[in-house]
Amino acid sequence: MAFDELGKFLDLIEEPLSRSSLVAYRAQLVERGLSASTINVQLSGIRQLAAEARRNAILDSETAASITDVPNVRQQGTRTGNWLSRDQAKELLAVPDQEKLIGKRDHALLALLLGCGLRRQELAVLQFENIVEREGRAVIGDLVGKGRRVRTVTVPFGVKQSIDRWTAAADIQDGPLLRSVSKSGKPGKVALGDWSVWSVVERCAKEIGIPNFGAHDLRRTCAKLCRKSGGDLEQIKFLLGHSSIQTTERYLGSEQKIAVAVNDTWVCRKLYCKPQ
Repeated sequence: MAFDELGKFLDLIEEPLSRSSLVAYRAQLVERGLSASTINVQLSGIRQLAAEARRNAILDSETAASITDVPNVRQQGTRTGNWLSRDQAKELLAVPDQEKLIGKRDHALLALLLGCGLRRQELAVLQFENIVEREGRAVIGDLVGKGRRVRTVTVPFGVKQSIDRWTAAADIQDGPLLRSVSKSGKPGKVALGDWSVWSVVERCAKEIGIPNFGAHDLRRTCAKLCRKSGGDLEQIKFLLGHSSIQTTERYLGSEQKIAVAVNDTWVCRKLYCKPQ
């Protein structure tokens, strides 16, 4: 999808892919109001495309190097990111049509991101064999995440049901868990790439009226809803694979409580309520 948008932009300005045209494209994305993280994800994919084009002698080394050297958009301030409420999460999971094979796959994809807090790269490389039973429940065992940290991720019952519906319908018994589905509705053998994971999330989020929403926002949603449900901070750290509780605290951020406001108590007791 990101490459399609880039192609349309290059056609519009009638220029080939180069450093100057990529800088112009980046400026256009900023003007559209996209978040820095969304823009930087697109830039990362384009850099990979340029590097691959150089390896296949489609781009010369100098042009490819100048493209890969285009910097990311700087993030201003501390971004808390986007996340869904519990009702929005339910609405998102209702988007895929589970009467179709691709709908079963997309539901499993969303359920894993929402229910297990996986990074999209972790999800893209997930194998059928990675889901095992430990202490009487399904888990993703020995998941290697960011910084080569290894963790075990528990799989909630509803998420496991969604996975089972997809794997049974696609007859997957080993290899990549999430795979492409052809237009005729047949599963492929190749793993679904992390860009495809991002595309599924973005498309489904748009269906419920939430633009510019990515896979990492579902990871954040998982963490936020775990915390709102009374989840222990240290256990959320283990779930996400963070290096420290401080990282998890920064990740969750602070949130203003409107229903039970911090100023209600002292104003009522000290200013308006009569002493007992």
